[in-house]
Amino acid sequence: MKAAIFRGPNQPLEIGDIQLSDPGPREVVVRTACAGICHSDLHFVEGTYPMAAPAVLGHESAGVVERVGSAVDYVEPGDHVITCLSVFCGYCEHCLSGHPARCGGRVTQRGPDEPPRLTLDGQPVQQFANLSSFAEKMLVHENAIVKIREDMPLDRAALIGCGVLTGAGAALRTARVEPGTTVAVIGCGGVGLAAINGAAIAGAGRIIAIDRLASKLELARRFGATDVIDASEGDPVEQVKQIEKRGVHYAFEAIGLKQTAEQAWAMLRTGGVATVIGMIPLGQNIEIPGIDMLREKTLQGSTMGSNRFRIDMPRLVEFYLNGKLELDALISSRIKLEEINQAMDALKTGEVARQVIMFEGTS
Repeated sequence: MKAAIFRGPNQPLEIGDIQLSDPGPREVVVRTACAGICHSDLHFVEGTYPMAAPAVLGHESAGVVERVGSAVDYVEPGDHVITCLSVFCGYCEHCLSGHPARCGGRVTQRGPDEPPRLTLDGQPVQQFANLSSFAEKMLVHENAIVKIREDMPLDRAALIGCGVLTGAGAALRTARVEPGTTVAVIGCGGVGLAAINGAAIAGAGRIIAIDRLASKLELARRFGATDVIDASEGDPVEQVKQIEKRGVHYAFEAIGLKQTAEQAWAMLRTGGVATVIGMIPLGQNIEIPGIDMLREKTLQGSTMGSNRFRIDMPRLVEFYLNGKLELDALISSRIKLEEINQAMDALKTGEVARQVIMFEGTS
């Protein structure tokens, strides 16, 4: 099957053929229909985060079940599914306490005595995030997928698999934004826009979008922002406090930078909550004034929107089909797998929200 092969950091992805193993008892073969290109993929391509090679990247996807293992009873061939990188085991402390996104999911992976799921010329290929969706097919554990309605367009469904779940989930589940409160979101890429949309669904009274690109700020209004701030025109913290003198109840950082994480903290009011969604580079630390602890401010991270994805993804599908969740405007372009390197370059500019790979046979 055709796939985009990662050969090492700062090298172009190579389009080639890899082999897929037969599904084990609890594994599922999914024919990939669509795969979004996420900034997280770019982090590994650029070497910001380490990844062994060869590998197949990609983790934001939707498709159709093609084959199932002997012990699988959750799905059957023909089912439409969204994948999720936060594969869960179902019985660890995190899963049993209602936090499956924190599960390491190691028991859902193949052991060292088992054949690898992916191979290239007989040699193992690393599976990224338990998925590897930059390929025509995926071989995954059944706990890495969720069934969805067949009338949900698969290109938009794919976005729910990571960016939308991460951003909207940060607002709805991690921070639990309350109706009538004030929110600031730093970074209006795909994840930031989803956080804005999630805050709007939650009933936030005022949502302030912050970015350096006018096109993204314009898009943010469509996703529910009531106010926009151009961060290139001055200190965004001061600009926020010109709108909300005491600061905001909730701030979300959706870029992955030390500076913007600290800005999210600084724009909070007493008792406010700052949620860092972005992937801050390894080795960097966030610095905050210790005296702020006396103001009962909270700084927290968010893993994949603190999702319970088999519950949350179908609900997000319903929000989209009911006109509450904006997905159409997230898609900047639809591309072929062979165009993936140009798409990675476009991602570096910050001009695009989501580019979606459309595999052959996708309607």
